[in-house]
Amino acid sequence: MLKRWWNGVAFLEVKFNNCAGNKGVRYETNSLDFKVRADGTMYAVHQVQMASKQLILMVTAWDPQTLGRWEAIVRFLVGEKLQHNGHKPKGRKSGPVDLAQQQSDTLLPWRQHQSAKGLRRQKRDWVIPPINVPENSRGPFPQQLVRIRSDKDKEIHIRYSITGVGADQPPMEVFSIDPVSGRMYVTRPMDREERASYHLRAHAVDMNGNKVENPIDLYIYVIDMNDNRPEFINQVYNGSVDEGSKPGTYVMTVTANDADDSTTANGMVRYRIVTQTPQSPSQNMFTINSETGDIVTVAAGLDREKVQQYMVIVQATDMEGNLNYGLSNTATAIITVTDVNDNPPEFTTSTYSGEVPENRVEVVVANLTVMDRDQPHSPNWNAIYRIISGDPSGHFTIRTDPVTNEGMVTVVKAVDYEMNRAFMLTVMVSNQAPLASGIQMSFQSTAGVTISVTDVNEAPYFPTNHKLIRLEEGVPTGTVLTTFSAVDPDRFMQQAVRYSKLSDPANWLNINATNGQITTAAVLDRESDYIKNNVYEATFLAADNGIPPASGTGTLQIYLIDINDNAPELLPKEAQICEKPNLNVINITAADADIDPNVGPFVFELPSVPSAVRKNWTITRLNGDYAQLSLRIMYLEAGVYDVPIIVTDSGNPPLYNTSIIKVKVCPCDENGDCTTIGAVAAAGLGTGAIIAILICIIILLTMVLLFVVWMKRREKERHTKQLLIDPEDDVRDNILKYDEEGGGEEDQDYDLSQLQQPETMDHVLNKAPGVRRVDERPIGAEPQYPIRPVIPHPGDIGDFINEGLRAADNDPTAPPYDSLLVFDYEGSGSTAGSVSSLNSSSSGDQDYDYLNDWGPRFKKLADMYGGGEED
Repeated sequence: MLKRWWNGVAFLEVKFNNCAGNKGVRYETNSLDFKVRADGTMYAVHQVQMASKQLILMVTAWDPQTLGRWEAIVRFLVGEKLQHNGHKPKGRKSGPVDLAQQQSDTLLPWRQHQSAKGLRRQKRDWVIPPINVPENSRGPFPQQLVRIRSDKDKEIHIRYSITGVGADQPPMEVFSIDPVSGRMYVTRPMDREERASYHLRAHAVDMNGNKVENPIDLYIYVIDMNDNRPEFINQVYNGSVDEGSKPGTYVMTVTANDADDSTTANGMVRYRIVTQTPQSPSQNMFTINSETGDIVTVAAGLDREKVQQYMVIVQATDMEGNLNYGLSNTATAIITVTDVNDNPPEFTTSTYSGEVPENRVEVVVANLTVMDRDQPHSPNWNAIYRIISGDPSGHFTIRTDPVTNEGMVTVVKAVDYEMNRAFMLTVMVSNQAPLASGIQMSFQSTAGVTISVTDVNEAPYFPTNHKLIRLEEGVPTGTVLTTFSAVDPDRFMQQAVRYSKLSDPANWLNINATNGQITTAAVLDRESDYIKNNVYEATFLAADNGIPPASGTGTLQIYLIDINDNAPELLPKEAQICEKPNLNVINITAADADIDPNVGPFVFELPSVPSAVRKNWTITRLNGDYAQLSLRIMYLEAGVYDVPIIVTDSGNPPLYNTSIIKVKVCPCDENGDCTTIGAVAAAGLGTGAIIAILICIIILLTMVLLFVVWMKRREKERHTKQLLIDPEDDVRDNILKYDEEGGGEEDQDYDLSQLQQPETMDHVLNKAPGVRRVDERPIGAEPQYPIRPVIPHPGDIGDFINEGLRAADNDPTAPPYDSLLVFDYEGSGSTAGSVSSLNSSSSGDQDYDYLNDWGPRFKKLADMYGGGEED
């Protein structure tokens, strides 16, 4: 059955609403046969004939300014009978296709028609309406969805198949089709949250696989069921709101998402507040927008100082908030009431007091305590102190303790008890942050501070420090120079000031201990080393008799005016000149310790006595400070001459000095320089003296040379001297020959009586304890030495020697190592036994085989006594 739309006839009005008022919104469809005007009416572009009962279109609205796009699916049911009688055709919007109806219906998407002339002409394929399948179906499975067949199945055998996602593409085999009957089934429960729709293609082929019909599209939509609870993005939300906020102030937004279809009631979430803790000052301080989840204040009275935090339980329910059918979930919203500066700081008392010694700085004299109920350690709580009045000179400042918020009144400029004995300050406190709107400063934000100044003993000071006076040098001893007195600032204390010298490098001054009068103790000399730039400095001490005493120092500077008290000195002291007059002259000048005008220009002149000076020499003036000394005669014998010259300065009165300059007159070469011989001759030595000096030098050098040759020869003889014995033959059994030989026993004057044992011990026993001769036998117990083994092992010899050494070291009766040791002798009365009692026999039972183990040095004894057979 063919259905027809007329060209340009509107059959539907599409309504679209956006926040901008639909300005500039344009519409499009996915069909070339239908268009949508700017006012939203849909019409057919040309005359259209449809064979299906349902029309499905996709309408898109898009904004060219924001590039936003919105899409909607429009389904139309085509009426059974449509006649063009001049009226506009009517269409009605279809609802979802019932699944039972789909199961009972057989779709013929490939229907063909016959023309009036008997020719068969294939028309356009049908558009199959979407198939709706509810999710979470309990079966039984497989469950038939629809049957598809072609009207050619009466002529030939046809095989049906489906392709696409859910059939031959993952997920596989969700849908299946009977290839003979064309019945399509769903094989398992569907989950819309996993996949909301499927797009399949149905195919019809003959028994040989040849295509009988064109493939047809099948759209399967999974119908949503309310099987998912709303889920909050966070279980705990944190928000804040200022205290004192007005009702309707935004706080925060909570959001819950529902996996179900948001276009149906299954996915439409609504919010509500379940509980509020604490319920102060009202149990409904907040409300929530049921659709957006925005939490706002609904009541006034938020006060951080009373309630700092609220805990709100928010519930989200789907099914548009229907508590009977919808699913719910909850989350916690923690709302912190933030502080605003709605509490001005207040002093805890109206007056404060403190005390400060005079002349002290950086001293805290008073602590100001305040109370502020705002958030501690925040700009709303931090205090700032200001001095309003009472300190015009700026002696005090108030600093804030960052921990306690107290104000510390601190001295930054020293106070003087003699000027101010007390201060009355008015201070005000405020916060770093300004007060909130409508909040006024409290009367308790100002207070008075009384600061008492205590008097301390201050050091005397010199009003003029450094004091400069000017006078001429050379004033006599005892001259009064000035009075250098100090002032005691303690006007309210009856104290005496005493003066003394602290520094007087040249010891030129005295000071009166009572009144500070300065007198000279010696003559002041400007040319002294203690003078720097004509100024002499001395430091004096002024001390009071307070408790404790205090002292101050003052410096006196004396500028000494120069007088002409130093005669000029001639320079240089020595010079040389040629014996014949030429250009070689002596430049002379003078040095004067005084300063201008008591120095140059100088006058240089030769004395009249002796007369030979002016006869041989002459002076030519160059300028005020220099002159030239030269020979007046044509020749002067070489030698050293003392030439006196009188130098006079320009002082008032002038001073003069006769200085001697030693002039060496010598023969000169053609360049005017003194020759070497001439220089020696000028020194006063004759030719004979010079030859004698040279001979002495030659003799001295010869003696040194001979001594060096003799030393080298002796050293060579000592190195070439051969040793008497080859070092390789030097063993212990050898006898060494020494160069020194004594004269025998006849030459030795020994006192043999010292070797005799005395008959009696009385002279030893009668001695005082601790006093004995080192050559006497000690009286006391004999030292006990370790018993020697009968047959010692070769390794025991070293032990035997060490034990004997330890016994000798530990023997208290043994003399020191550097003393004369006393040995017993074998004679009359000897306590030692006779060595004749020692017998030697090779036939005894003693075994001497161990001698073989003692090395080559005992080989001879081993051969004599060790295990050999007697011949």
